[in-house]
Amino acid sequence: MTLQPLTPVNCASLLQPGCSLLQLDGEVLLFGQKGWPKRTCPTGIFSVRFKHNSEMKLRAISLSNDSCYLPPLRCPAVCRLDPYDGLPESYLIHGGRTPNNEISSNLYLLTVDSRGCNRKLTLCCKEKELVGEVPGARYGHTASVVQSLGKTACVLFGGRSYMPARERTTETWNSVVDCPPQVFLFDLEFGCSSAHILPELSEGQSFHLALAREDCVYFLGGHSLASDSRPPRLFRLRVELLQGSPRLSCEALVTGLSISSAITTRTGPTHRYIILGGYQSDSQKSMDCSTVILDEKGIHIEHLEPPKWIPDIIQSRTWFGGSAGESGILLGVPTEGRPSQQDMHYFYHVSFQTEEQGTDVEEGTQGCSQESTDYDDSTPLEDSEELYFGREPHELEDSSDGEGDTYNEEDEEDESQTGYWIKCCLGCQLDPNTWEPYYSTELHRPAMIFCSRGEEGHWVHAQCMELSEAMLLRLSQGNRKYFCHDHGGLPYQEMTPPRQVMPLQRISMKVKDRKTPVTIKMSPAKKRFFRRLFD
Repeated sequence: MTLQPLTPVNCASLLQPGCSLLQLDGEVLLFGQKGWPKRTCPTGIFSVRFKHNSEMKLRAISLSNDSCYLPPLRCPAVCRLDPYDGLPESYLIHGGRTPNNEISSNLYLLTVDSRGCNRKLTLCCKEKELVGEVPGARYGHTASVVQSLGKTACVLFGGRSYMPARERTTETWNSVVDCPPQVFLFDLEFGCSSAHILPELSEGQSFHLALAREDCVYFLGGHSLASDSRPPRLFRLRVELLQGSPRLSCEALVTGLSISSAITTRTGPTHRYIILGGYQSDSQKSMDCSTVILDEKGIHIEHLEPPKWIPDIIQSRTWFGGSAGESGILLGVPTEGRPSQQDMHYFYHVSFQTEEQGTDVEEGTQGCSQESTDYDDSTPLEDSEELYFGREPHELEDSSDGEGDTYNEEDEEDESQTGYWIKCCLGCQLDPNTWEPYYSTELHRPAMIFCSRGEEGHWVHAQCMELSEAMLLRLSQGNRKYFCHDHGGLPYQEMTPPRQVMPLQRISMKVKDRKTPVTIKMSPAKKRFFRRLFD
């Protein structure tokens, strides 16, 4: 367990309380902030990268052309969907509060659209419509995925919203209240939503934790505005997705945590979590750390030795953060108004990995380092303009203004650890000691092709894919995706449709000095008169 201070490089103002951290396609994504102005990415989604174990940089993430607008949402309900039934990994995002204090009631589905040759990630955002008993606008709630009898559904609970319109006055116009303690259940295929009232859930709660395993969801902690308390509550909600209508049952357990706004991170493929941070009261942070294990028997909560907190963290009144991958947490602590400190927050990376795991992850991170200079050294400003007054000369070095998405040599992988001389797939037959050229285009390395599917994608030897040289050349042209045998069978491509060029309309040129004949308009009677006159 380590606590590592981080130095944000021109991105400290983008991380604010209420932001969310997502883990998608092997990357940590920051969501919930305004995007950089005058850039190719005004979406407010950034890739968080830790460089040299002390620097933190953000790289802008773009959305596909068919994506809908995704507003910067603070404290939404975020739920991860693992791949199932042939669907890719994705995230469900519901509700949230915008920087303009508008509360959303929309549901978005965020997936990976593509990853370019320089490993630039493009996401796709779609808004899903719900029918039936739809949950209202709220924030500070939770969403969880349950699986029962071969079906998958989403459970939504808790949160806060504005006071009803009929109860709002001039003094209480922006006052928020706890949402009614209803459990909303909606299926992901058809979007049918239903509301359920359970007697055990008699009081609204928000900023709690929700941990799910199979058909059970555990609601842990939370804050209630009605009683202004954080009782050590722990509920187990069981969902049975029957053929006709679902059956929900709730049970109040004894062992719980008196905590709100805590951060949870997963420590592996099993249902093992670590809870850190949060608040025990409005003026007291929770400095403890706990391990939560979900198994067939139920939930087990054990105390875990917290990291050695430094004085800046202990003396701060507030803190925030999120899960930065497995066994990692990103913490933000305000600078408490120090005039000598330019940034608004201090940032720390808390790792709960052992030394062996940390070495493996560090080696893997270095081997897959795909850093680009795009946006890294740009100063993020507000939505209006981008100014460079007062910039130092070293801040303008390696600036990417005007470069767009050009290829950067630094984006290439370190082939000593990844790429040509590794086992590209389960059936890889290439040996670096006895390798001989197979294609006529090969000089010193075997030909490779990039598989876009899987975590972060990977390179596969063309010979292992049993490709002919003509097929390899044909697949290497255009903007296409490749899939190896382990990710979809035979390779196929998705080619961008050719651009249609409208033919030019040819207009005949008129001679400048040409005189057009004079035409006189006459009635038929006048024409007959002149004809008889000249005859």
